[in-house]
Amino acid sequence: MAVAEEIDNATAGAPDDGAEKLPFIQTPMGRNFLRAAGAAAVVAILIGLWLWNKPPDYAVLFSNYTDRDGGAITAELDKMNVKHKFSDNGTAILVPTDQVHDIRLKLAAQGLPKGGNVGFELMENQKLGVSQFLEQVNYQRALEGELARSVMSLAPVENARVHLALPKPSVFVRDQQKPTASVIVTLHPNRMLDQQQTGAIVHLVASSVPDLLPANVTVVDQAGNLISDQNKPGNGVNAKLDEQQLKYVKDLQTQVIKQVESIVIPIVGEGNVRAEAVADVDFAQIEQASENYKPNSPPAASAIRSQQSSETSGGGGNANPGGIPGALSNQPPGTATAPLTQTAAANGPNAPAPGTPPGALPANGAGAGTPSHKESTTNYEVDKTVRYEQRGMGGLRRMTVAVVVNYKRLIDKDGKVTVKAYTPEEMAKINDLVKQAMGYNQDRGDAVSVANSPFDGVDKPFEPPPDWWRDPANLPMAKDLAKFLITALILLYIVMRIVRPMMRPVFKKIDEINAPEPEPEVPEEEVEEGPDEALIAEEELRKMEENTARGYRENLAMAKKLAVEDPRIVANVIKEWIGAND
Repeated sequence: MAVAEEIDNATAGAPDDGAEKLPFIQTPMGRNFLRAAGAAAVVAILIGLWLWNKPPDYAVLFSNYTDRDGGAITAELDKMNVKHKFSDNGTAILVPTDQVHDIRLKLAAQGLPKGGNVGFELMENQKLGVSQFLEQVNYQRALEGELARSVMSLAPVENARVHLALPKPSVFVRDQQKPTASVIVTLHPNRMLDQQQTGAIVHLVASSVPDLLPANVTVVDQAGNLISDQNKPGNGVNAKLDEQQLKYVKDLQTQVIKQVESIVIPIVGEGNVRAEAVADVDFAQIEQASENYKPNSPPAASAIRSQQSSETSGGGGNANPGGIPGALSNQPPGTATAPLTQTAAANGPNAPAPGTPPGALPANGAGAGTPSHKESTTNYEVDKTVRYEQRGMGGLRRMTVAVVVNYKRLIDKDGKVTVKAYTPEEMAKINDLVKQAMGYNQDRGDAVSVANSPFDGVDKPFEPPPDWWRDPANLPMAKDLAKFLITALILLYIVMRIVRPMMRPVFKKIDEINAPEPEPEVPEEEVEEGPDEALIAEEELRKMEENTARGYRENLAMAKKLAVEDPRIVANVIKEWIGAND
């Protein structure tokens, strides 16, 4: 065995020019180099993964911004898919350093940040010795800023500017001028100011400035449209439909379309019906007052309100003076004379009543030939009806609805698609349903048209939606998942193939150190276990001898083989032995 070890050492140390050299990788130095290269590769991979997943360096994009500008800037950054965060105190917006200048230019093209209006805080930093003119200018700027802030608080308004023209006060009445104001509003997309909101802005500005009349306030939107004149009477703008009226018509038509489609879709299927409606709405506001008189002719009963009658009659003694004015006609009446005998007229209608003294007048106060006058006046109640009628605007004058129904789509057993028109009976039923859904009124002049026509692509086979992994919307999420998956696989490979084999001896040593001590043997079992331990020791000794003999035989065989293949090495070994003995 010793001989074999010496032969190995001699073989490693002896020069052999003719022997085949081992590759560099199989040499100890090559193996150490590979270990060092593997360790360097692991470190490089870990550094690459750390740099890949490391968050970018952030720099300040904007600072000291208003809340409105901050919200608008963050909204645009979200649209551009730019990562951003706020500083610790929340006064600055941070973005990746390599994108700061590019993002600033893009936001500047959209007018961000817009900057805040200066309010009455401008008056807090007045310098000593400032002139009265500068104080007046600062006060006007502060007032304009506060008014702009108030206008911007309205929901449809995104930004606002207020300009005030305040004339100098004068002691002369004829030289006094009224102040004026103009307001420029920038509205949010798809938002508009209605008539009430515009009037509110006008009165808000007018009420904030002394002697400013609402008629002297002008409101203009970002498109240059004058929207304040619609509140002034006599300009012809009120005759047009305002936004609320247009919205009312649109909502009415949309509601009718939904009602028609909701009742037809269950019959023909989703996507097989199209409906449109046109509503003629009367927005005229009418106030009417009328008085009606009914005739009082029979057979209608008449109600007497008042009645007056008069009757006049006169005799000869009581006759008024007559004749030519003068002394002769103005004589007193003569002595009355009575007839001694009654005439036949006594039995007539003017006969005196029994017991009437002779010469007296009849009971009716009229003698023969006495004139009489009767007059009667009757006032009846007048049948009058007073009616006041006020018609509200928004009445529906006419409704027109058009409906198109797609052909039936039939699929046979082989999957072939065929189309078929609806029968007249089915179309009549659909027509009746549409009339009921829209509230059809023939007296109003409503019109309904229901047609059955094939839609474009009705005979095409059904195309299922794309798979989730083909949907472009899921591509960013797939990239993120792939990034994390690759990182996890690389780390798992490094741990299982490199770190774990390297740490296995360490863990084994730790397990040996932490292994519990064997429990002491019980004295009563010593006699029984004695033979077993002897047998175990004898078996171990036999195995050791066999291993030693096997090793000796292997070394001897290797020495013989070496002597046959390369006798020069064996000769050198023998020389060393002889020299050592000398």
